[in-house]
Amino acid sequence: MAADFYELIRKIVRKGSLKVTLSSGQVHEFGDGSEEQIAVRLADEEAERLIAQDPTLKLGEMYMDGRFILEAGNIFDFLSLVARNGVHEAMTFRMLAHGLIRVASTQIGTRLPINRNLKNVSHHYDLSAKLFDLFLDEDWQYSCAYFEPPGITLDEAQLAKKRHVAAKLMLEPGNRVLEIGSGWGGLGMYIAEAYEVDVTGITLSEEQLKVSRDRAAKRGLSNSVRFELQDYRKMNGGTYDRIVSVGMFEHVGVGNYGKFFRTVAKLLDKHGIMVLHSIGRTRPYYMTNPFIEKYIFPGGYIPSVAEVLPAVENAGLLIKDVEILPMHYAYTLRHWRERFVARKEEAIALYDERFFRMWEFYLAGSEVAFRHDRLFIFQLQLARHQDAVPFQRGYIAERETKLRAFEKNRPPLEKVVF
Repeated sequence: MAADFYELIRKIVRKGSLKVTLSSGQVHEFGDGSEEQIAVRLADEEAERLIAQDPTLKLGEMYMDGRFILEAGNIFDFLSLVARNGVHEAMTFRMLAHGLIRVASTQIGTRLPINRNLKNVSHHYDLSAKLFDLFLDEDWQYSCAYFEPPGITLDEAQLAKKRHVAAKLMLEPGNRVLEIGSGWGGLGMYIAEAYEVDVTGITLSEEQLKVSRDRAAKRGLSNSVRFELQDYRKMNGGTYDRIVSVGMFEHVGVGNYGKFFRTVAKLLDKHGIMVLHSIGRTRPYYMTNPFIEKYIFPGGYIPSVAEVLPAVENAGLLIKDVEILPMHYAYTLRHWRERFVARKEEAIALYDERFFRMWEFYLAGSEVAFRHDRLFIFQLQLARHQDAVPFQRGYIAERETKLRAFEKNRPPLEKVVF
């Protein structure tokens, strides 16, 4: 089976420099030597066989298990080398068969009338809050930051993201706001303090609910910012002036887009505005990366914009603005990964070394996807009425300027205490 692994690497790595030590002790070098060498070692023959048969899943698993070992460079360096070279020439019939099975599983699973949302969310977001504290910014924003202007810190970029989203919402004092997927409460508290609006945030994570309620109470916002354990599909009664969803849509599933936007249309006031912030891709992919599906975000799916817009239009919503942010998540993930790796011993103490390598692989692979596989962030601004939003985009910058003034006088965020 070492021959299959050797052939796989030979077909992929044409540029750069890779040194591979097989379990037999044989050493092979690949590439044109144009970059600093990355060195990997395989611990056993079975690891070589598994990766050769199903690299999109088994490479991550072998890295988690300590059987795919980096001796020079790190896992991001290796994944980036592979992505820059491209994998199409290395595809085999077995790999294609695995892919077709996964496409069918994704497409069927997301359309079955079974609500796995609570279980899927709990798998990821109900991990120890101490884990997320290892790498997130001071406001615990677990979605793409907005690096505008370039070169700002992670904390500044996450603040810029909240500012940018809030500006597009065109909030006014007294508005009723629904946040679908409220995370640890940072965005809800920000807009409540900036505009004196009434916010209802819904989540399916009990850990996030506990933290967000505690944070709101400590800032004296319990009367204006409420967080509930609630599935958006079960929302009924009443309407909202504004609806916002940041980093949640990736969990909806392609078969549920119609239901999602019909629910939004039902809950949004006639003159209301919604802002949706989500990961997207340049064309439909029909499946989720199998490592991410199995270990990180079960039930997730990253859509192309073309898969989303028909559901928006069919729900009777008007598309008022579309913005593409092509590299901001790559920068965000770089910050997260570097912070996480710098606190490796703390992460291992929380779980174990296998868990640490799993999350390192997830963060590294995600960054590679945004840098090399054409993933991006899209923000949709939606409304039910043609005149809900100005016809020129200048209002966004004007509102951001006013929000910067608010931020200068806003009381500092309190450190989350576990």
